Amino acid sequence: MLSLGLLLFIGIHLIPVVPPLKAQLVGVFGENRYKGLFALLAALGLVLVVAGYARAPAGPQLFASSVGAIHAAPLAMVVSFILLAAANMKSHIRAWVRHPMLLGLTIWALVHLLANGHAKATLLFSAFLAYAVVDLFSVIRRQSYKPFTPALKFDVIACISGLLLALLVMTFHRRLMGVAVVPWGA
Repeated sequence: MLSLGLLLFIGIHLIPVVPPLKAQLVGVFGENRYKGLFALLAALGLVLVVAGYARAPAGPQLFASSVGAIHAAPLAMVVSFILLAAANMKSHIRAWVRHPMLLGLTIWALVHLLANGHAKATLLFSAFLAYAVVDLFSVIRRQSYKPFTPALKFDVIACISGLLLALLVMTFHRRLMGVAVVPWGA
């Protein structure tokens, strides 16, 4: 279930990496239907990833967890969530980084990959890391960036919301994922 979900979720997100394929699908379905099918398949893939990860056994330990990654994870997640929050805002962060969602996803996946080491975590985080790197190179190659005029208020919103969301996730990480990542977590 986890593998199927990853194939579906990441596969659908890789369609824009091949612009002729995306153009053909938009031509067949129309822009709105394409977006609707994309959203539906992505949501289904995400549900399968979450359910599959929850049900899958941890599997064998493939490599030792990195103590450095474990200690760096809380700060890295704050940065990652701020980047994710800035991804759809007209912020200076987005203007400077250009593709904050992919960079935030890369940080999230890399730190989690190195901090774990068991089979199902390796599958999950390496798949997301590979996707983020491939897509990042693709958007850079395609020069997929729309210029805008940034506003400081969006940087403030991205920083505050990213920090709050990171703290919320860290607080409840043990209940959600079974692993306490901060001493003050619930």
